[in-house]
Amino acid sequence: MAPTGRPSRAGRNLPAAIGVGLALGAAIIASLLLFKPAFLALVAAAAVLGVRELYIAFQERGIRFPVLPVTVGGVGMLVLAYYRGESALASALALTAVAVVVWRLAEPAEGYLRDTSAGVLAAVYVPFLAGFALLLAAADHGAQRVLVFLILTVCNDTGGYAAGVLAGRHPMAPSISPKKSWEGLAGSVVTAGAAGAISMTLMLHAQAWQGAVTGAAVVASATLGDLCESMIKRDLGIKDLGNLLPGHGGIMDRLDSLLPTAPVAWLLISLFVPVR
Repeated sequence: MAPTGRPSRAGRNLPAAIGVGLALGAAIIASLLLFKPAFLALVAAAAVLGVRELYIAFQERGIRFPVLPVTVGGVGMLVLAYYRGESALASALALTAVAVVVWRLAEPAEGYLRDTSAGVLAAVYVPFLAGFALLLAAADHGAQRVLVFLILTVCNDTGGYAAGVLAGRHPMAPSISPKKSWEGLAGSVVTAGAAGAISMTLMLHAQAWQGAVTGAAVVASATLGDLCESMIKRDLGIKDLGNLLPGHGGIMDRLDSLLPTAPVAWLLISLFVPVR
């Protein structure tokens, strides 16, 4: 029997990954069901850590974006999204972008465009996209909406991982993510589609076809998010953006599917199950 610390065929320490995933899932579910502002705190903590990971990783290429305004502005985005809605989230993003551009004026001109662009990218990529999860949480039946979003994303990852390990033969994008296969994508479509049909019917009283459509859209957004993060890591010449989570890598390696999926889930769930 192989040692438990040895990576699996898919390149990760599976027992550690499962343990960390279950612990994170339990914390999120408890916060949603017992005290929803605690979910805001969890999302804010993850966003701050994610911005920090990007800042450290970007430094490998000499990119030093203004991390303080991105961090403070990012927390502001999340708080305003939860308490004031999508317009406040968009306004906070705009103010954060202005703060990044102004903050960087205090340093030498060399690399100004590079650093400010990276700062705006970090603000959009992490706290702005995470804000849509809080828009879900703040709506009527917010806990159920967030749980559907998480269930679909987890089923996408799990179905794709299982199908890729068991039957993956044809790489989807070998130059970006060699382990991602078309067979894995098919597994994601099946599991997320089925999970969407079941979870949205039972938890939000939507139609089964609406859940299946939402599941398919989640597969598309999560796959693109994973490929985009892989492209960033390849450009930076690193394997993981961090090592905080055993079996997963850094926070951003766990958020790569969740972040781009949050606005897609918010849009479709709001369309199919309008907020009263």
